[in-house]
Amino acid sequence: MGTDAIFMDDNARPHRARLVRNYLQSETFPQMAWPARSPVLNTIEHACDVLGIRIAGRSVQPGTLHEIQQALLQEWALLPQQGFNDAIASMPRRCQACISAREYHTRY
Repeated sequence: MGTDAIFMDDNARPHRARLVRNYLQSETFPQMAWPARSPVLNTIEHACDVLGIRIAGRSVQPGTLHEIQQALLQEWALLPQQGFNDAIASMPRRCQACISAREYHTRY
């Protein structure tokens, strides 16, 4: 990563586990503060949510790692490109809303 890298996580439960926190502190990784309930500005997160919903909605759940991989590839291919285009086009609005809110709630 280099000596000027800063570690950033999204406050997901696995990232907040005591084991992970202790390791990061013991290795003295510089960490970026991440406010609670911060908006999701990474458009891939939305795609991951949609994929998860689609996989969960399947009549037969994938049972092996290979089946999960195949299901994800199939669902990814079915995602409409317009959704990605819209998410990307919304980024200036999302960023401005975050700046204007000064770390308070936004609709994103």
